[in-house]
Amino acid sequence: MAKRIPSAPEPARERSGPRRNEASRRAILTAAFALVGEVGYARLTIEGIAARAGVGKQTIYRWWPSKGAVLFDAFLALAEDGDGDPALPDTGSLEADLRLVLRATVAELVDPRYDRPMRALSAAMLNDSGLAAEYEQRLEAPMRELKRARLASARDAGELPADVDLDLAIDLLWSPLQSRWLAGGELTPAFADAVVETVLAGLRGS
Repeated sequence: MAKRIPSAPEPARERSGPRRNEASRRAILTAAFALVGEVGYARLTIEGIAARAGVGKQTIYRWWPSKGAVLFDAFLALAEDGDGDPALPDTGSLEADLRLVLRATVAELVDPRYDRPMRALSAAMLNDSGLAAEYEQRLEAPMRELKRARLASARDAGELPADVDLDLAIDLLWSPLQSRWLAGGELTPAFADAVVETVLAGLRGS
């Protein structure tokens, strides 16, 4: 997930205090990501993050409104560290490209380094409409545009029907992985391949 997230400008938030120090920011984000993996979101605290990062808790409160916001920025920091083009691959074969992308998605969802933090972020957004809106603006919407662009390219190349609903196609391809992951079901490369094969057959009417 992280390496396929495009960097996005940080939305304007009302913050007081001095400009953020980059070293402190990185320490805080690293601490938040590590701690939530160790103790879970319910036991994650600003005080704990501050202690792990070696900063005062007021430093965190000046820069983020909640522990959920800190955790979300920690995920975005992974994108800053990634390299390469965030666009989905376009080799000329939509099926091959989707298999590659969905298999990579499965690998990240089942990676124990990311599973618990990602579940924590999902839970946090259920009770924080502001965080959910920020997630939509800074992560979900940019990623959806990348997916839409790749499917549009396939449509224009004749690999999908001219009247295909691109947004529906995106939901059909990625939602099964998210749903199974949230439910704690088994996620495998074979499942990703089956989703691609089934969805493309349906979209093509074959």
